[in-house]
Amino acid sequence: MWKTVGAMMLGAAIAGAAEAQTLRVGVIAQDMGTTDPHRASATQDKAPLSWAYDGLVRFPPGSADPARLEPDLAESFERSADGRIFTFRLRPGVRFHDGNPLEGEDVAFSLRRAADAQRSAFASDYAAVTAVELVDPMTVRVTLREPVAGALGLFANYHGGMIVSRRADAGGQQPGTGPFRLERAGGGAARMAAFDGHWRGRPAIRAIDIRFITSDATRELAYTAGELDLFIGRREQRWVERMRAQPNTVVEVFSPGEFRTLLISRRSAPLDDARVRRAVQHAVDPGAIARFVGLDVATPWPSPVPPGYLGATEEVPRFAPDPARARALLAEAGHRDGVTIRAVVSSNSAQLPIMEVIQAQLRRANIRLEMDVVEHATYHARIRQDLSQLTFYGAARYPVADSYLSQFYHSRSAPGRPTMSLNFAHCDAADAEIDASRAEPDEQRQLALWATAQRKVLEAGCAVPLFDLKQVWVRRSTLNLGYRLEGALNLGPPVTHATRLD
Repeated sequence: MWKTVGAMMLGAAIAGAAEAQTLRVGVIAQDMGTTDPHRASATQDKAPLSWAYDGLVRFPPGSADPARLEPDLAESFERSADGRIFTFRLRPGVRFHDGNPLEGEDVAFSLRRAADAQRSAFASDYAAVTAVELVDPMTVRVTLREPVAGALGLFANYHGGMIVSRRADAGGQQPGTGPFRLERAGGGAARMAAFDGHWRGRPAIRAIDIRFITSDATRELAYTAGELDLFIGRREQRWVERMRAQPNTVVEVFSPGEFRTLLISRRSAPLDDARVRRAVQHAVDPGAIARFVGLDVATPWPSPVPPGYLGATEEVPRFAPDPARARALLAEAGHRDGVTIRAVVSSNSAQLPIMEVIQAQLRRANIRLEMDVVEHATYHARIRQDLSQLTFYGAARYPVADSYLSQFYHSRSAPGRPTMSLNFAHCDAADAEIDASRAEPDEQRQLALWATAQRKVLEAGCAVPLFDLKQVWVRRSTLNLGYRLEGALNLGPPVTHATRLD
């Protein structure tokens, strides 16, 4: 009898320990958008999928600095003197979640898939790739058409750099090699299980339960009720200060920010007139918006390329907030009674309050903004259907100017194009400079081309750059991340094999 009781107690203790190592995470969204890492462009998908997949190289946990990239699935790598050829020697003994070994064919498959517009949201990033070849079963060589600034980032644990099994298109979840594997997703939740075969070691966290909660108040309530250990917070200064006063709570504010931009579509009246677009630029006051959010978390920035990116410049045209000037431009364009503009707006707290401020600013310039407020997934669908004349968008990309210019301001990235990405402005003003910069081997000339592109984008009235909004996540002090969090390109704290609940 005592043996039976002892066994039961031991079993209960083991079960309790396993439960104690279940990380409960709250994310802002209705549901997961995709489980495919090569299509994960929505904010809610990036962090969870980064816990399931590795790259050939990686940003060390807690860093978003490209200068600190280090080998990951690649045991070593070499770059040719002209910067066009990368050779990766794979780490032996790595296995995918389905038990199959990592081989060169998997890497070649993954990189070709990432460059395929039919299977990847990041295909334009790989436009310079001309060949992906196997040198031997564990060595892969990638050739670029021309040198690409920050090219090593193409192979990092980010966006198209995530390595999947060559069996990925056979149906079902794409196997990865990360410390956690996605078991299921849907119905406003997702479940990830520890992958004990992870090559870095057995994860201390045994499972991750993700809840997708659109309401900030509901996520906060779930945390204070003890139902969450980690959640995405409000990027507002007063909220951050209030949460920092909570017991046993750590508020992480880290880079890179999601850069907020107001994209102005040139496709329909009245915004097909450059004077009306310029009126919008003069009507919006980014400095006031950043102060509304809080300068600890929001940094105003005047250029289309976010601060901290290689090639970003502040030497761009400035359009001082001036409602009178905006009204004069409207009158010159034949709109003395003002204009009406339509915008599809997400109901989430990271967007709707900002758009309400913008709506008030535009009203002072006699620009009426009609907002179609919808939940976040519907917002993403409708802006991609070209249903919004003004599109507020926040994003973080690999911190090189080309990644932002190509996706947001090259004509091939406009809605309706086979290679569409995020050019909701239908901007084509800087196509020549964006293309030329990709093929330019001289670094100073490349920087000059990027600077010209940024000036042309603003002169054409394609956008109003607003502010860089840092990431804000809240965790219990008992959650030991295993590193110091200073940056995370995947927009959420990395959960590694060493992360644990104390």
